[in-house]
Amino acid sequence: MKILTAMKDGGPKSHVTGFFLVEIKSLFSVVLLRFAQGTREAFHSHAFNALTFWLRGSVMEEHTTGLYRMWMPGDVKYTPRNCFHKVDSLFGNSWALSFRGPWAKTWKEYLQEEDKFVTLTHGRKIVG
Repeated sequence: MKILTAMKDGGPKSHVTGFFLVEIKSLFSVVLLRFAQGTREAFHSHAFNALTFWLRGSVMEEHTTGLYRMWMPGDVKYTPRNCFHKVDSLFGNSWALSFRGPWAKTWKEYLQEEDKFVTLTHGRKIVG
């Protein structure tokens, strides 16, 4: 459980910092996200469904299918667990408020540099 905690969101190479108002993985999370400019070169799914409100700045979302979508202030995005994407903040920091549902046991990442998929679990431990 996290309450009023700040940390990298998405692992040590992530460009995203999460300011967790509350995180109870079995129930829900509320987190203010700061996306620093750039992106980590890993497509990923999520352990949770999320509803995200874009507050400031702009990001470009890229899917493995080749689909791109820009998100700007005022936009609301639903991200299902199986959404396989990466997000690139454009022109400096971007901010969003995210409401996340309960966590599943695993999620996936595609590591482009190594051309491989990995399955992760809590603590970003590789399980497959």
